Amino acid sequence: MTVYIDPPTWPGHGRLWSHLVSDESYEELHAFAARLGVPRRAFERDHYDIPAHRHADAVAAGAVEVSSREVVRLLIHAGLRRRKKTAQPRSS
Repeated sequence: MTVYIDPPTWPGHGRLWSHLVSDESYEELHAFAARLGVPRRAFERDHYDIPAHRHADAVAAGAVEVSSREVVRLLIHAGLRRRKKTAQPRSS
């Protein structure tokens, strides 16, 4: 059971963010995030958004640093990847 984190390179809301994922289960991911004190509202589809200033905390707690591509690969391999829904065109 391992939790992974990518570098804080994703911009949003005036700061940079990392993605925290599990290669095992969402339960493992939620438990790890709770131990870090990360609020559940930071969970988005298949990952937690972690602000840059908390990246080192996640690593110190046991998250393994990987590239952003590796995060996606791990999610797909584990069957945990949830893509964003695309907007459906309105019918007239």
